[in-house]
Amino acid sequence: MLSAQSGQRIQPVGASRRVEANGIQLHYLEYGHGEPAIFIVPGITSPAITWEFVAVELAREARVIVLDVRGRGLSETGSGYTLENYAGDVAGLVAAVAPEFTVLLGHSMGARIVVATAARNLGLAEATIVVDPPLSGPGRAPYPFPLDVYVNALAEARRGATADDMARYYPTWPRRELEIRAQWLATCNEEAVVETYRNFHQEDFFDYWPSVPSPVLFISGAQSPVVPEAALAEVLAKNQAAELVSIAGAGHMVPFENLSGFVTVVLEFVARVTGRP
Repeated sequence: MLSAQSGQRIQPVGASRRVEANGIQLHYLEYGHGEPAIFIVPGITSPAITWEFVAVELAREARVIVLDVRGRGLSETGSGYTLENYAGDVAGLVAAVAPEFTVLLGHSMGARIVVATAARNLGLAEATIVVDPPLSGPGRAPYPFPLDVYVNALAEARRGATADDMARYYPTWPRRELEIRAQWLATCNEEAVVETYRNFHQEDFFDYWPSVPSPVLFISGAQSPVVPEAALAEVLAKNQAAELVSIAGAGHMVPFENLSGFVTVVLEFVARVTGRP
């Protein structure tokens, strides 16, 4: 079953592509060309097009592939939403596209996914970028945003939410990003969102994080409640190869709140690990 719903929406400027991976049809958007290839895995209610404004900037220096995670956008729903389900999808996508130099980049839920992918598939990617992941898990502090926020937003989107409606949740976002979110949010399958949210608390980020090989960059928003400053000591202690960078002026939705700062940090890291000037 496809998660997409009918209706007129803003369409991406990136090339729309599909691939069968891990037993389901996955949709992704592609920007730029050549090497390296940066694979972006977005967050819990973020179809690929919501990251287009970031992809366009990164594509000035790299080929960029943004995944519609299973149960979002134009990808199929699949039959489960564990980190192993998601990591299998990403590994299958990378193998199908088969670039020579791969960088995995994930935000929030997507950050947890790329960490699990890199830890379970050593050698799949040459570098990993982890952006403000939920550090929650059994016995840990809960994810700071309640499930009702996501469920209510999905219901509102299905009723025909507008950019003004989305602005209540994201008052500082550019108008186009609010319009995209209003139009595409309803493509997120509620079961996928609810199960993923529950797994934020049942699956431990730190079960995978120590096994992510270098080079690895951990980015957090300086004002993020998801990755508070006090948590960074454990992040570094459990993967001492990681580089930690805090983006000023940003909370959890890092590139939406400081795009230039985020793009600069990512491209500088990618240039360094690829040996490019």
